[in-house]
Amino acid sequence: MNDSTKTLTDIIVRAMQDKKAAHIVSLDLSSLDGTVCDTFVICNADSTTQVAAIAAGVEEKTVEAIGEKPWRVQGLDNALWVAMDYGDVMVHIFQTEMRDFYRLEDLWADAPAAEYTNEY
Repeated sequence: MNDSTKTLTDIIVRAMQDKKAAHIVSLDLSSLDGTVCDTFVICNADSTTQVAAIAAGVEEKTVEAIGEKPWRVQGLDNALWVAMDYGDVMVHIFQTEMRDFYRLEDLWADAPAAEYTNEY
């Protein structure tokens, strides 16, 4: 993971922590073949309201800290699973039941993972 990807990932994680996201994990995909980005940052929340608030917080903090907006955001209409594309970093914010169902981390089980607490 290069320095700019690490910086962006750290900002995203802090924004998630600020909004009390649960089970925050980053997956380093940079050494794997066939990936569309270098890093996934994944979290979940128990309500669609909180999922939307986390997404808004991530966008706000990345713009504030480094002037970076997501290239594309999908899923805000129902806020069950919001995906935010930052190029080298993909953000996945799930409602808890959706995360349990899709188990995104299991698809990339061979990627190095880092787990974060709600404190920084």
